[in-house]
Amino acid sequence: MPKLKTKVKEYRENMNIKQSELANLIGVRRETIVHLENGKYNPSLKLAMDISKVFHTTVEELFEFED
Repeated sequence: MPKLKTKVKEYRENMNIKQSELANLIGVRRETIVHLENGKYNPSLKLAMDISKVFHTTVEELFEFED
């Protein structure tokens, strides 16, 4: 089964945004961001789109499946 790879942490750190700040911007708990960054949570399409809007990029740039 392919694993979801995310660049959320990389983008977040480049913008100097804390996990809690990102969580507040998109309306989720900080723990959701922690699990997402650690590869333990696959976001819904809406959540992925909300995150991509914060970083002014595409869902495809932030998330990809690797074999």
